[in-house]
Amino acid sequence: MQIIKYPSREEWTSLLTRPSYDSTLLFDSVQQVLTDVRKNGDKALKKYTEQFDKVIPESIEVTKEEIAEAEKLVSVNLKQAIEMARRNIWKFHSEQQQELPEIQTSPGVYCWQKAIAIEKVGLYVPGGTAPLFSTVLMLGIPAQIAECNEVILCTPPNKEGKIHPAVLYAAKVAGIHRIFKIGGSQAIAAMAYGTETVPKVYKIFGPGNQYVTAAKQLVSLRDVAIDMPAGPSEVEVIADETSNPTFIAADLLSQAEHGVDSQVILLTVSDKIIEPVLEQLELQLEQLPRKELARKALENSKIILLQTLEEAVEMTNEYAPEHLIISTRFYMGVAANIINAGSVFLGNYTPESAGDYASGTNHTLPTNGYAKAYNGVNLDSFIRKVTFQQITQEGLTNLSNAIILMAESEELNAHSNAVKVRLNEEKEVEERYSSHRR
Repeated sequence: MQIIKYPSREEWTSLLTRPSYDSTLLFDSVQQVLTDVRKNGDKALKKYTEQFDKVIPESIEVTKEEIAEAEKLVSVNLKQAIEMARRNIWKFHSEQQQELPEIQTSPGVYCWQKAIAIEKVGLYVPGGTAPLFSTVLMLGIPAQIAECNEVILCTPPNKEGKIHPAVLYAAKVAGIHRIFKIGGSQAIAAMAYGTETVPKVYKIFGPGNQYVTAAKQLVSLRDVAIDMPAGPSEVEVIADETSNPTFIAADLLSQAEHGVDSQVILLTVSDKIIEPVLEQLELQLEQLPRKELARKALENSKIILLQTLEEAVEMTNEYAPEHLIISTRFYMGVAANIINAGSVFLGNYTPESAGDYASGTNHTLPTNGYAKAYNGVNLDSFIRKVTFQQITQEGLTNLSNAIILMAESEELNAHSNAVKVRLNEEKEVEERYSSHRR
């Protein structure tokens, strides 16, 4: 890891640059795949699955028999762990259900809001170097709580044309309706446009490589909504002299092992913990099966020594990390000033991996600085909030002067006329009624 001590403010921007690849450079090649799938459907999907995954599956869609077979292959212990995670994810996300009650904004003017599930959603779960069945839970369970009518999952097959058993089991637990053996940008195309086998969806969720990211960005321009821009995994740790170097090293490596383009950063106000952290990184690194990936990620990562925790907070808010671990003596005070982060982990016994799997919070989070404008996936990600209003004659009369004046000031006279005709109608009714009485 690079060690930078007491950098000037002018250096912060360059120090916080991420080693991410510009996905827009892939737009031309990815657009070709999108166009091909849109035009040729399943035929194109099979072609790209053979090209990229080196297999031609008998069926694009996972069968009930394959799901039943996978369930038998998952150990009892892993099933119990998945169930614990499911309960906590369900509990945390179900508490996010809120309805805005009907309110009267002024006499005779009633407004309210109703949460309605997005009817059709598509989930993408990468295959790559790890079977991310935890992501199936993180995306599928909120969709289940929201009561989306159709929830589909796309994930690439292995060279035997199969999906990892834990992924299929998690999909069953999370209530996924249909599962397809498709990966990469072609999976995004299938969900965005629909094919003979894969239904078109209204919103796509899930992480992926640079090609998946580019595909999501392109289809979101006019064809389908997406959850958020995504990039390589990242974690930042804020530490002081009370922090545990062993814990810090473990947390840094937990993100570094995701891939060579992951980034981990340690901000500390204590020079004394730097060497112990480096020692622990080397010791723990040698025990990891994915140590070569982690080692390369550490080459792009930094330890930055700062003067004060106030500086650490300011730099953190500028960096806007996906995951932030605050391992300081007064971590709640530090956390109170954090405004840009995807998910925050407080204290010595809150590792980032808890949020990745079983604490209940969602691990699908904004990366690459997008935490300044985006939040992570939550229940609201799977619903739309439709507003309703009902106005009485009295209510419209009360609002009429303001509406007419504002509309005509914007030179939108048809808007003002929509109010005037109602007022005139009401006046005519009153006049006829008065005449009848006379």
